[in-house]
Amino acid sequence: MSTQPIRGLAAAAFTLTLITLAIHGQAQAQSAFPSKTVTLVVPYSTGGSTDLITRLIARELSQQMGRQVVVDNRVGGGGVIGWSSVARAPADGYTLLATELSFTIAPGLLPNLPFDARKAFQQVVTATSVPHVQVVTPTLPVKDVKGLIALAKARPGELNFGSGGTGTNTHLGSELFKNATGTNMAHIPYKGAGAVLTDLMAGQVQVLISAAPTVLPYVNSKRLRALMITDDKRFAPLPDVPSAIELNQPKMVMKFWVGYSVPAGTPQPVVERLNKEVVIAVNAPEAKKRLAEMGVDPVGNGIADATKLVGDEIERWTAVIKAAGIKPQ
Repeated sequence: MSTQPIRGLAAAAFTLTLITLAIHGQAQAQSAFPSKTVTLVVPYSTGGSTDLITRLIARELSQQMGRQVVVDNRVGGGGVIGWSSVARAPADGYTLLATELSFTIAPGLLPNLPFDARKAFQQVVTATSVPHVQVVTPTLPVKDVKGLIALAKARPGELNFGSGGTGTNTHLGSELFKNATGTNMAHIPYKGAGAVLTDLMAGQVQVLISAAPTVLPYVNSKRLRALMITDDKRFAPLPDVPSAIELNQPKMVMKFWVGYSVPAGTPQPVVERLNKEVVIAVNAPEAKKRLAEMGVDPVGNGIADATKLVGDEIERWTAVIKAAGIKPQ
């Protein structure tokens, strides 16, 4: 009797055993995670949108996962210190980075970043998103985007738009608007959103594009006038303000999103577990209620979609930066 069939069966059985052990090992690794405290690194100071959203999610994750999930604000370099610290962290799932719009702006603005944003991180999930709002000082004699475009073209370079600093989302949003509408407005950078809003309400600058939660209180109190929601649909807290799509400005669809990533090389079962937990967290009833109060929508997408978003955003903002000739300051 030939030994070939026996050897073939033995090889097949051995292969099946290896596959079974691998699957079991992955499942065991995923079920054992986390066995200690998980840290969510926010590369900005406390009190900002990214920090508030991350703290809300951290509380939900702590309850769900049965382990403490803490927020660590590692501030400096416009986000670079926090980003770099997570890029160097062990790839074990215990250190996550809160990524957002500025993370995808940086590669086009800062050529000497100490990491490759596409290769150094594994995107886990996009947790939340919120549109931006284009607002103007109430003293500006325009009632809508059409009027703003007409005025800017009639007075090229005379209108000012404010921002929270060169290369920030508030800067690039208005650069995107200039590019999309063929207008010319002067950029006035500030050190943070608070100073911009003060001067905008006083009429020292005329235009601002900022994340909805930042400007919403001032629009509601009539201290600022909202012209456009940078989304494909209207924004529930400002139902009378048209969307970019309604205004035939598809290039102006932009959102302030918050997501989470881990160092590249983190085991896939751990990445999948983190994705699952964040999706559950942002859709928990209390979290959804609090996010709604902030004007923020839960997203909770898959790993592939989160990864695509980051890649697409890097390409988009790199092109805007290049077209505007923006240099870091």
